[in-house]
Amino acid sequence: MKVYETSQIRNVVLMGHGGAGKTTLAEACAFVGGAIKKMGSVPQGTTLSDYDKEEQRRGFSISTALIPVEYTDQDAEPVKINFLDTPGYFDFVGEVEEAVAAADAAVIVVNCKAGLEPGTIKAWELCEKLRLPRIFFVTNMDDDKASYRELLLKLESRFGKRVAPLHLPIRENEKFVGFVNVVKMKGRRFAEHSAEYADSDIPDYSEHNLKIAREALLEAVAESSEAFMERYFSGESFTEEEIYTTLREQVATGDMVPVMMGSGVNAQGANALMNAIVRYFPSPERAARDSGVDLTTGEHLIANYKPDVNLSMKVFKTIADPFIGKYSLVKVLTGVLRPDSELFNTGKEVEEKSGKIYVLRGKEAIEVTELRPGDIGAMAKLNETETGDTLAKKQAPILYNPPQISKPYTYKAYVAKNKGDEDRIASGLAKLMEEDRTLRTEVDAENRQSLLYGIGDQQLEIVVSKLASRYKAEIVLEKPRFAFRETIRKKVEAAGRYKKQSGGHGQFGDVKMSFEPSGDLEKAYVFEEQVFGGAVPKNYFPAVEKGIAECCKKGPLAAYPVVGLKAVLLDGSYHPVDSSELAFKMAASIAFKKGFLEAMPVLLEPIVALTVRVPDANTGDVMGDLNRRRGRVLGMDSDHHGRQLIHADIPASELYGYGADLRSLSGGLGEFSYEFSRYEQCPGDVQKREVEARASLLKGDEE
Repeated sequence: MKVYETSQIRNVVLMGHGGAGKTTLAEACAFVGGAIKKMGSVPQGTTLSDYDKEEQRRGFSISTALIPVEYTDQDAEPVKINFLDTPGYFDFVGEVEEAVAAADAAVIVVNCKAGLEPGTIKAWELCEKLRLPRIFFVTNMDDDKASYRELLLKLESRFGKRVAPLHLPIRENEKFVGFVNVVKMKGRRFAEHSAEYADSDIPDYSEHNLKIAREALLEAVAESSEAFMERYFSGESFTEEEIYTTLREQVATGDMVPVMMGSGVNAQGANALMNAIVRYFPSPERAARDSGVDLTTGEHLIANYKPDVNLSMKVFKTIADPFIGKYSLVKVLTGVLRPDSELFNTGKEVEEKSGKIYVLRGKEAIEVTELRPGDIGAMAKLNETETGDTLAKKQAPILYNPPQISKPYTYKAYVAKNKGDEDRIASGLAKLMEEDRTLRTEVDAENRQSLLYGIGDQQLEIVVSKLASRYKAEIVLEKPRFAFRETIRKKVEAAGRYKKQSGGHGQFGDVKMSFEPSGDLEKAYVFEEQVFGGAVPKNYFPAVEKGIAECCKKGPLAAYPVVGLKAVLLDGSYHPVDSSELAFKMAASIAFKKGFLEAMPVLLEPIVALTVRVPDANTGDVMGDLNRRRGRVLGMDSDHHGRQLIHADIPASELYGYGADLRSLSGGLGEFSYEFSRYEQCPGDVQKREVEARASLLKGDEE
């Protein structure tokens, strides 16, 4: 593959709902651009993008794939379009967030038959957040039940007047055969079984909608300047070049979002889309989106994409596939990347070497001589470098902002299916976490469980499959155990005596203690002594406290840690020969267990502060579901974008499985986050159920 200058590069992320046709569209563009001789198929698992075995088996994208396409339109200079084909299912949002960090524009793919879907809305919102220029590309136009006009009305209703249709469909005998170009006011008819098209007449039935679309387009052009506005009101027309220039400016700022169309069958519409990408989307230096800090001066900067300055780049994705190897995907921001370049990881302060430079096309690594500013490529075997890191020259250290990756809140416990697989499991999970930054593991020592965090249940299930197929390590996912606590509700007194005689010196310790709530659930216990007259010598006080401390690690009720306890040593007795620290520690333990069970012991459950963001229309259903889960709604705030932020306190155990339920209740648009707040006494039925389950678990562990 040839080397492309910055002005000849377009970095475009394909976004949209799962099943909208993003991978098929990427395949069509690769075919039209000559990268492949025959289009692959998603159902058959033969596309460039879905090369992973899990993707081929399941029939949808799991990770982002890079598809560079070299495109030349007529006499114009060739352009390289780096397509970033992202997953549409919400569990893999981290892949999308990594891709948009490298992209300079987006194509939001919409299935005409399915209409406006939650993934379409989420893609738009992410583009709005990052101020990405975008184009809607409507697929599945060959389905005779697909209503383009209906979809267009929904897009305009949801996203406003910025939505500008540049294409209108031409149908014959209820079949999609071409489109009307609103800018050129010409018909385009597809050649049979081909992506190519030729001029054709505009059908009479298109005249009405064409007039509406054309008028809206001319109004948008007129509003771009006072001079154009005067010409518009005086009845003058605009030249085709003036329209194109204005469109280029308006699309680049996001003030206009064109709508185009096509069909995966025979790659129809792919040529027109790539033409629009080249014409309307900014090259990297025009987009100027990548910001960072000059570590030498502390100044904030925007990457200038100049080739004649020091080299710097950001790593936006890592591929750690055992079959194709480990690659760090980078976007060059300044300077020129060449093989065997000396690099410096500015965040970790370690040196790296580039080795060979590649351009990835799906799983194929194509070696190149260099990468110019703005281009996307890959390097293998960077030992210390991870996703989000910056690589630069040591004498000119720059640190770029890493991708903003969603925090995972869904988690399950996991156990090895076969004993002895623990090392393979740990190694496999570490590699999967290199690829997917939304995965996280945690060891919960208190409950003796290992936890796997992700965005959703489907993502965690795929982790299980990848571990088994890639790394020959099998795990089983289970419902996690939650970190309950034990405490007491009233004051009691209890005595404990430990006496043991077995020849020679014996063991003797005798204590009388009081136990009551301390009022501080942040501490396990508070220990005091009120012994008079030397009934218990002072040198045994630490042993008594040690006995209490050890008992607080596992309470008598359900073997959970004890909190909020005040223990006071009141009285006791000792033997001048047989008493020892061990004896008084054991005596304190006996008193603790006896007194604790008499002091109205209760279980405390962890309460989290939950924030749920849902569309206004779903607020009632979500609040009802929170009440069913024993949540207490504390209030609501509007985000002024058609969503409500619901704030609630809820037991952590009730959030198990919440992600899937929230998506169901909110049409896929609900989001949630939480953080630990405090412990509260749990209801009697919950306590009874937990104590019984815990007793059964502990009995099983003993056996």
